[in-house]
Amino acid sequence: MDFIEVVNSSFEAIRINKVRSSLTALGIIIGVASVVLLISLGTGLRNYITGQFEQLGSNLLFVIPGKIGAGGRGPGGTTINKLSIKHVDLIKRKVKGLEGVIPTIQQFTTVKYQNKVLKDVTIIGTNEQFGDIVNLPAVHGKFFDKTQSDSGKKVAVIGKTIVKDIFGAKNPLGERIDVKSQKYQVIGVLKEQGSTLGFDQDNIVVVPFNAAQRQFGVTQVNNIYAKAQNQADIEKVAEDLKNVLLDDLSEEDFSVMTAQQTLSTIQGILRVISATLTGIAAISLLVGGVGISNIMLVSVTERTREIGLRKAVGAKSQDILFQFLVEAITISVLGGTIGLLLAGVGTVAISRFIPATITFWSVVIAFGFSVVVGVIFGVAPAIRASRLEPIVALRHE
Repeated sequence: MDFIEVVNSSFEAIRINKVRSSLTALGIIIGVASVVLLISLGTGLRNYITGQFEQLGSNLLFVIPGKIGAGGRGPGGTTINKLSIKHVDLIKRKVKGLEGVIPTIQQFTTVKYQNKVLKDVTIIGTNEQFGDIVNLPAVHGKFFDKTQSDSGKKVAVIGKTIVKDIFGAKNPLGERIDVKSQKYQVIGVLKEQGSTLGFDQDNIVVVPFNAAQRQFGVTQVNNIYAKAQNQADIEKVAEDLKNVLLDDLSEEDFSVMTAQQTLSTIQGILRVISATLTGIAAISLLVGGVGISNIMLVSVTERTREIGLRKAVGAKSQDILFQFLVEAITISVLGGTIGLLLAGVGTVAISRFIPATITFWSVVIAFGFSVVVGVIFGVAPAIRASRLEPIVALRHE
């Protein structure tokens, strides 16, 4: 038998047993689709987060309550927040090389305008430097100034979602909105940020820190952001900032992280999660491989007389081995191809809600693995078929 004849025989056997072959390939289809989809999700999320941090700038510092990894925890594992506005003032006075420092208070509440109501709106209380520090300026109107911030004036800068859902085509500037029953005058509209992971980043209202503090009755700040004047000095500034806060707090009370450190931490977590989920998905490829092996062994038993007849008319053992191996690989490759198509459709569908990007290497790895699975799990049945004696095979009932 020549190569073309062997391949044609393999495809003919698969065509005759379409249902069995399809069910055999199902494990490979699910495995390849899952692996590519999960890698795409992991890659997309890492790229998105990296892009977000690049927009913030590499010279940004974060001060958060509690010590990362240990300590700073109260009953039930909750963080004991000891950060307050006095620590913001300490940083401003004593840390050199800073371009700006901002406190943030974050609350979720209802926003109303006339007869329209929005629930679970993110309210951020901060100072006049917020737009510059986190690169979120007002694109219409203006941000509140230092005088308005210090006095706690009831003014607000709103996100695009608030504009769209409450005001529609109406100009929001100068209008008054109710934030948990207190009225704020809209003076600006923030740059659009979009949504990710189901969270609408434009469903936001930014107000002066003092106004938010009085309204919500909080004494702590959720986070402190500081921006270094020079990126090259970021480590020194971070160390100075930490030492200043240690004059009033313990090491368990807070953590200071640079934008790069925060990004590296998040990326590391995403890599571990992605690798774990991908490994779990890859198990279905192995299950598919076991399925291929079992079905091919059944096929060898059912086609014993056919194998004997082929050998009797001149087919060599290597021809039989190659035919069954090609059948196994073909089933695996077809499953891999369908899996890749499903992964592509799935990635397009979920990318509307969660960042997802199919990479060349994820396709190569998943498809290559499916071929390897076909080879490995198809060898044993192929060898068994090739070793059948013609006389014994022809007598098989």
